[in-house]
Order: sequence, then C-alpha cells, then structure tokens
Amino acid sequence: MSWRWPERPRRVVVTGMGAITALGNDVATTWDGLVAGRSGIAPIQAFDPSRLAVRFAAEAKGFDPSSVMDRKEVRRTDRYIQFALWTAHQAVRSAGLPERFGEAHAERAGVIIGSGLGGVHTLFDNVLVMGQRGPERISPFFVPMGIGNVGSGQVAIATGATGPNFATVSACATGGHALGEAWETIRRGDADLMLAGGVEAGIHEATIGGFASMKALSTRNDDPAAASRPFDRARDGFVVGEGCGVLVLEALEHAEARGATPLAELIGYGATADAWHITLPAPGGIGAVRAARRALDKAGLDPSEVDHVNAHATSTLEGDKAELAAIRTILGDHAAKVSVTANKSMLGHTLGAAGAVEAIVSVMTLRTGIVPPTINLDDPDETAAGLDLTPNVATRRDPRVVLSNSFGFGGQNTALIFRRWEA
Repeated sequence: MSWRWPERPRRVVVTGMGAITALGNDVATTWDGLVAGRSGIAPIQAFDPSRLAVRFAAEAKGFDPSSVMDRKEVRRTDRYIQFALWTAHQAVRSAGLPERFGEAHAERAGVIIGSGLGGVHTLFDNVLVMGQRGPERISPFFVPMGIGNVGSGQVAIATGATGPNFATVSACATGGHALGEAWETIRRGDADLMLAGGVEAGIHEATIGGFASMKALSTRNDDPAAASRPFDRARDGFVVGEGCGVLVLEALEHAEARGATPLAELIGYGATADAWHITLPAPGGIGAVRAARRALDKAGLDPSEVDHVNAHATSTLEGDKAELAAIRTILGDHAAKVSVTANKSMLGHTLGAAGAVEAIVSVMTLRTGIVPPTINLDDPDETAAGLDLTPNVATRRDPRVVLSNSFGFGGQNTALIFRRWEA
C-alpha cells in the first residue's frame, strides 16, 4: 500500500473509548458514578491489608477477563495486561472497528499503552518465590508478564495492528504521554489510527507499603470514601487506585472515509520537565504552565478559549497547591470563569492510567455538558479562592474546549487539549 506524507499536520479525532475504574468496568458505568459523585474507594479486598498503615484503595471490582481471554491466557498474563486487553476491546468495539484489523489497514494502525509500574503482582510474587524456593522455581512467564511494554504488545497481537507500538513510562503522566505521542504519530503521518492510553494494576501490599513509607498516602482508614479530597484544606495524601483507559485516535479523513462519528477532537499536546525534585512540583507549578502553553500553541488557541480544566489534583498538599497556582497563571483573569474538576476524589489515583481515564472523562464532559464534581471538597484551600472547583455536586456547563493535566513523579508534565466535535 503506497503512502503519501501529509504536507501539514493532520487533524486527529477520538472515535472510541474503553475504561476500567473503581466505579465500573466500562465508560458508561464509570461516567454515571462520577456524575453521581459516588466514591469508588473502600477497604482493600484483594489481600489482607492488616499489616499496612493504609488499608484502603480504589480497586476495580468484579473484573473478569475471561470474555476476551481463555483460562490459559489469564494464567499467563499479569492483571495490568488483562486490563489493557479488556479495555482496548471496548474501545475498538465502540469505534465500530473490527476486532482484528484487515491486512490493508493493519500497517497503518498502532498501539501506545503505557504503565507506570507494569506487572507488579508478577514481579513481587516471583521475587518472593525466589527467596523462599530458589531461582529455579521462578515462572518462565515472569519476564513477559512483568515488563511494562507487554500490555501494548499484547493489544497489538489481539488486534493485528502492525504500526508503531511501544509503551510510555512516566509515573502519573504516563497516560497523557501515551495519548500525546499517539496524536503526534498520526499528525505526522506514521499511522492513520492509534489505540492509546494508560493502565495500572498496582494494588499490592508492597506498593501500598512503599507509598505509605513515603508519607504520600491518606491515612483515613476510618473513612476511606472521604480520604481523597483534592483542594480541601484537610487533604492528607492520595489514594492508590487501579484501572485502564484506552482511546481510539484517528486521522479525521480516515474516520470520515469509514463513516465513523468523532466523539471529540484532540487539538493540543504539551510535555515538559520540572527538572526540580523527584516528587515535589516546581514552585508555582511552572512545569505544568509550560506544558499547557505548548499545548495551546499547537492548538492555535488563546487561554481565554479554555472552558474547563480536568485537574491532575491528587489530594496532596504541595501538588494541589502548585496546580491551582498553575491554573491561575495559565488562564489569567479568565480563570474564574472556567470550571475545574478532580476525578481522583472518586477514582483514587490510578497512576499510569490516570491521564487516559481523565481524558475519557474530558471527552464525556464535552459531549454531555456535565462537569462531574470534586467530592469531599468541604473547606477549599485558601489558594482556591475565586475558582470554580465544582464542589460535591455535578454542574451543567457548555464547554467547547477542555484542558486535561497530568503530572508524574520525577517532574514530568503533560497537557492535552480536547475540543467538542462540531461537524
């Protein structure tokens, strides 16, 4: 199949979406829970958490991978890979695409699905096996189940996509980077269609224990549903979540040629580094500011054209404060007119999946005009004065442009800009 390189960057639209979160194992159920202001955070059920200082998380509930995998495959794949396969299947189906791409289109389809942690269950469990029973008892599937790029690779195997394929790894900015790099891949002509997103299945005793040792987590064991409280004065840390978000990104002309209806348009992407600290944001959130400004420049937009911000907002003291400062700097006098929401108040922090899951929520906000609430926001931080943070109850707006932020440990920042689809 011959290919002619585009003379200018191509427009990229979202044509399909899939999700797994603590509120549901698909986009519709997750969205309904968010709009209702329902928390998905509860005491840990996957293992006995009694040895931990923090005994709650935002677990995906009732997940059964058997609808897309046989029992042998389930045994040979880590939970994060199962999430990726399940969610990619949803996204492909919602986009009206075949389960496997035909030969004529396979080379023009790619996959970028990142994970901040990869197969932590496989990694930790096999280290224990080695310590207790010796290295000869390590599973032969230890490496392909544990490394972080195999989720993306398995999705390509399942769909037949033979175009660009890799995984991004940038902690909590992973999903944002995956979507942004997939967007750039289509814009420059290296693919017509990309499955892109982020996945995380890191609720494990060692992971929770590690974050707790950092003093990064909320310790509200007596009231888990109230533990994640972005922008609230009483916030005391984030809540570990798990899940996956995958979007089908497609060149506009490719979507039109097959009769697909775009859900939204991705029009801007910026990525920067703080170069400041391994966990703390740069003063004033300046790295986030630079990422958003790059995204706005690529989109050809003025900050006054942003209607809504889907905030990273993890419920940490310094992180939330820096993001509020960044929003004010990015939007200037326009900031007071813009709605802001923090999905992690209900979903917990899904780490490498967060940027993709929140991108899906951003698209749903554009499509429905509903801004999900920031729950547990009872006493806003003093730095939030004058901003509309959508406290506790969903609101109706008429957003045309959404900015979605994601920031990772190591000082890595992404900004995505979505525009409401108008034919």
